[in-house]
Amino acid sequence: QVQLVESGGGLVQAGGSVRLSCAASGLIFSIRTMAWYRQPPGKQRELVAAITSAGRTNYADSVKGRFTISRDNAKNTVYLQMSSLKPEDTAVYYCNRGDAPYDSWGQGTQVTVSS
Repeated sequence: QVQLVESGGGLVQAGGSVRLSCAASGLIFSIRTMAWYRQPPGKQRELVAAITSAGRTNYADSVKGRFTISRDNAKNTVYLQMSSLKPEDTAVYYCNRGDAPYDSWGQGTQVTVSS
């Protein structure tokens, strides 16, 4: 059974930084493309960033140059370093596979950016 546990969110001022973590279990983590998604209030969930098993990354245009996704296969953990945060980054952030997301999502972690 796959488990995805996100952590690290909170309240941060615009221009600030925060690092999210996602601990994964129940999957062969090292071979999976992993991704971060977010769901702003009242909006659909959207892909933010993804990282392949080889470490190649891609980002949504809205976060390019501000967010960095990374992974530690020894810890089955994927990270999202978020910098230069804007109020429009406020959302619940989730991790999941980047190619074929599991139906079961974690609880997410709330990031609120104050102006």
